[in-house]
Amino acid sequence: MSIQPSPPEGHLVVVVGPSGAGKDAVLNWLVNHWNDSTPLYRARRTITRAAEAGGEQHEAVSPAEFERLRDAGQFAWHWTAHGLHYGVRHSELASLATGALVMVNGSRGHLAAASASFKTMAVLHITASEATLLARLTARQRETPEDISQRIQRTRHLAPLAVPHSLTVHNDGSLEAAGEQVHSWLQRWLLHPVSAQSATRSVNAAQT
Repeated sequence: MSIQPSPPEGHLVVVVGPSGAGKDAVLNWLVNHWNDSTPLYRARRTITRAAEAGGEQHEAVSPAEFERLRDAGQFAWHWTAHGLHYGVRHSELASLATGALVMVNGSRGHLAAASASFKTMAVLHITASEATLLARLTARQRETPEDISQRIQRTRHLAPLAVPHSLTVHNDGSLEAAGEQVHSWLQRWLLHPVSAQSATRSVNAAQT
């Protein structure tokens, strides 16, 4: 993974969590209901995955094109996971320089490197029970039962988040409950980004 520093004026939120936790649903809710004076921008990722594969709205590229972009220095942040390449273009983080709040799906395994590069950064961890993850991953029909089982097993051995400012949401109930929890947390963090404390919340949030 490689990360290049970004301007420190804005606020970066890296969203992490297992597949099936409803990350995109919560982010979409937040974008549609955001009412703070600080502009919110959801960064689009570049992924070596077909656009029609489902999930988030991303820039789909071939592995060869991804390598070309990477070698040309187009990515502020890039990593590899589950056999795919992921990147965040510099242009997707440009609004940090104007004081915006930028949210981007990231990689839990690379949070330490990201935290060292982005001075004002928080982590939103969206997760769910194993039963909920199983139901959602099965319903989307994108992976084999074996792949789904491996994904769920990996969530059992994750270490606690090692970042100063974070929120964990257990997204098993209503989407509105999860969205409102995240909205309130972000507003508090924007007011006090340095003194904000890490927090863990359990909210009932429904699947997408």
